[in-house]
Order: sequence, then C-alpha cells, then structure tokens
Amino acid sequence: MAKPTYAQLLETNQWIRKNSDTFYFQCTTRTVQESKLFPVSPYILLSYYNCFYRYPTLFKKIEEVMSAEELGDRIRESTMSLNHISAGIITQFYTLGREELISLGLLKPTDAVEDVMYVYDFWKRLMLSYKRNDAHILNSDFGNRAQPLPERQLQVFEGDAFGCTPGDRLHTALVKCLAQLSQYCFLSHCECRLGIHNQGPYKVGANEMILREFVDLAEGDYPWLDGVAENIPYNNVTIPVVMKDTHFDIVDDWASFEAKPAYDADNITAVGLYTSDYLSEGYIPVGMNDRDELADAFEHLREVLHEATTNLWKVIAGWTRDQMLDAGALVYYSVAKDLAHLAGVYEQDDWFHLEDRVQRFKPLMNDDYGQLMLAELVGYLSLPTQQAHPYTMARWSNMSFHMEQGIPYSILANDEWTPTVGPMTPGSTSLPPKTGRWQTTQGKLTLDELNARCREFKPKFAQEPYVYLDDWWMKYNFDRPEADELYQYTQKDSRNLAGRGAALTRADLGELAKG
Repeated sequence: MAKPTYAQLLETNQWIRKNSDTFYFQCTTRTVQESKLFPVSPYILLSYYNCFYRYPTLFKKIEEVMSAEELGDRIRESTMSLNHISAGIITQFYTLGREELISLGLLKPTDAVEDVMYVYDFWKRLMLSYKRNDAHILNSDFGNRAQPLPERQLQVFEGDAFGCTPGDRLHTALVKCLAQLSQYCFLSHCECRLGIHNQGPYKVGANEMILREFVDLAEGDYPWLDGVAENIPYNNVTIPVVMKDTHFDIVDDWASFEAKPAYDADNITAVGLYTSDYLSEGYIPVGMNDRDELADAFEHLREVLHEATTNLWKVIAGWTRDQMLDAGALVYYSVAKDLAHLAGVYEQDDWFHLEDRVQRFKPLMNDDYGQLMLAELVGYLSLPTQQAHPYTMARWSNMSFHMEQGIPYSILANDEWTPTVGPMTPGSTSLPPKTGRWQTTQGKLTLDELNARCREFKPKFAQEPYVYLDDWWMKYNFDRPEADELYQYTQKDSRNLAGRGAALTRADLGELAKG
C-alpha cells in the first residue's frame, strides 16, 4: 500500500475522536453492563477482538459485490438487524478491539493503518447513504433524533394507522405484545438490547410518531433459534406508534428513547404493524385490513413469542459458560452481518465463529477480569494507553483521557508502520452448528437459496433513477411521472393511500390517522 496522505489521516483521526467521545457519553449514561445469567463483560471484550481482526476482510468481500453507498440505500427503507444502532457501532467495536490490543502491548498505534482507514471510510459511506434524509451520520449530531425515512413512507404509516384507546382490545393487544417482544429479544440476544430498535420521532400534527422495531426474531442467523423460533412468522417487525402529549427528546445512537413527560402507553393514539427484510419491497403490512385483524395479529405474535421464550430458556439452561461466552460475543460481533446478506455473500462461519487469534484470549476472560477490563476501557478510561497530556479536557468528562487513540501522523515522516493485521484466519465456536433454514419475507430458505435470491433482488426504491429521487427533488417535481410512480410504488399495499400518488399532502390524510 502507498503511504496514506495527510488528508486521509486527518479525516480518520477526526472520526476516531468523534466516536470516542460519543461512545464514552453512551457508556457513562447507561446502567452497569452486567447479567446474572450471561458473562456480559467478558463476551463484549471478545467481540471487540473479533471485529478488529475480521471486519476489514469481510467488508472488502461485501464491496466486491455491492458498495457501501448501495448498502446504505438498501437499509434505509426496511427493517433488518442493520439499523442506526448496529450500523453506528461498527467502528466503535472495531476501534475498541484495536484499543484493547494496544493496551496489552500486542499492537502499536502505527499498526494496521490501511485496515483502520478502510473500515472508517466504508462506515462513513454506509452511514451517509443510509441517513441521507436527515443528513447526520450520528443521532447525537442531530439532537438525538433519527429520521431516515422519506415522506412517502411516513404518509403510509400515518394514513393506515388504526386509532386505539386505553382498555380497548387493540391497545391491550399492542401493549402486551410490545412487552413480550422486548423480553424475547433481550433473551435471544444474550441479554443485550441489539434486537430492539427505535426510530424517530416524526411529527404527526400535534402528535409524534416513533417506530418500534424488533429484529432477528425467527429462525435465521442465530443457530440457537433453530427449532425454538420455528413458529415465529416474521424475522423483523416494525410498529409505528403515534402518541399524544409526548415529546421524544432523545432517540440516541443506541436507539434508546426518552420522552417528556415520561413514556406512557396510555398516550398511544394510533398503531400499525409491518414486516420487512433484505428481500422485501419495503414494508409489508401485517393484519392491517381492519382493527380486529390487527389485534389478532398482535395477540398471535405474542402467543408464539411466549412459546419461543419458554423454549429458549430451556436451551440456554443447558449451555456451558463457554457457550454463553461465544453466543454473546457473536451477537455483538455480528452486528454488521446483514450487509453480507444484502450482497448475497453471507457465510455462517464468517459471522458466527470466533477466529483463532481471538480464542487465545479466552483464558483471561473470567468474570472479574472482564468486568474490570471493560470498566477501565469504556467507563473509567484508566488504561495507561488512554491517557492524554495533563492539559487535556476531554468532551463530557473534562478529564485528561480519550477512549480511543488515533493514528500517529509520524508515519508521514517515515516512522515505521504496518498496513494490515492480515486476512482473517479460521475460527471456531463451542455452540451447536446452524442446521435450520432462514425465515424471510419470501418464505423459509436454505443458505444457498437465500444468497442466490439476495444477489438477484433489488427493490425499486434502490434502482435508478428512483434511488436518487429524494424529498428535496420531490418538493419541486411532484408532478412528474417518475415522482408519481415512486409514490404509488410505496402506496401499493396501503389500505387507504393506494394510487394516491405524489400530489398527496399530509393535509389530505384528513381523519385517516384516527383509523
């Protein structure tokens, strides 16, 4: 590799510092990352190593088929496990693996320079495309908001939402289903919240709408859900929730929300239900023909999730500590796995093995070491390698430290440096192998079938010229045929808006949002 340019290093180091500040804020405003069941701190540390060693190879493999920009366009208008929490933390996890290795003396800041610059460049292009509508890579740069969706999709969510009131059947079914979804996702993701996502808020007149999204529900990438989740009909669900008298002042980079006044389910006034994935033409309505059918859908989903939760407890009860360690580490590490699905190059061993260079750290990972090391790495920032000169006042803490260090500019003055840690090596796992199929919006598929369909599939919203017809263009060109075609494409499955086209305004929705 040619020596990096000064401009490349300046930009990479700027992003490292921004991510360092953002992650510190998130970590110090959260509760302690502990569990009575899973060795959470040790598995988080192992996941960071796996990210550092494997992401450069895997992202290049993906980009041989589909660019980061194309990937961002694809994830923008559907729900999958690649969303603003999982996409946003790709570089966090990767760089923290680097920081761990530097702190142990196994890596120098001047090592793997090409790898670091490539991962950050890939991530930046992915995020700019994915979040082009709100034009902020991080939610924290947008006042802690996430608004990636175009107007045409939001109109459908509002226009088709069914009104509900506390105590009625639909409202009761919704609240119970949300509780069961949260419980199941937390357990299936090894007691972390990567299966739970929130997007918004979006202004709906005097009210606000937030999208409650739950991912990796059914049989799919996680081998421990084979059999357990065979009756769950959807791998991902999106629940638009319209709320009165509630302002969501925070939807942060970890997809958590806070509201003023505090979130109260009694303030929910309207709701819908959709599914989508990397093989769907956007959002597919579920039980949206009438209010009773939607209540039926929520009640049925809650029943199958309750059954799956019970079965999953039985599976996890039989796991060894090593299996719990592997499962948790692989959930964290595999946050970017849907990029491989989108490109049709997904291989199970790529995303659900801990490679040999990571396995060597397992003997360190007892609970005491894991908790103390993670606390030093992302909480106290007390590792010697994280200390800055004493005049430094870091953002948020005013202390003389930084969570993640950049690449020294001395390599431009002929200091020694290395470009890469090399290609990823073989790996292994103590978990049982994946045996089931993948639940998708096109049915249950084998991996070969899934990869083939993903390589062939490209939704209309990601095709030219439609992919470039953004809301700013629509503002001045809504009367053009291609604008109308794109709006009608988004409206095609809508109960109330089908065929209305691009001239539709929010004022035209009238009383539709009340169901």
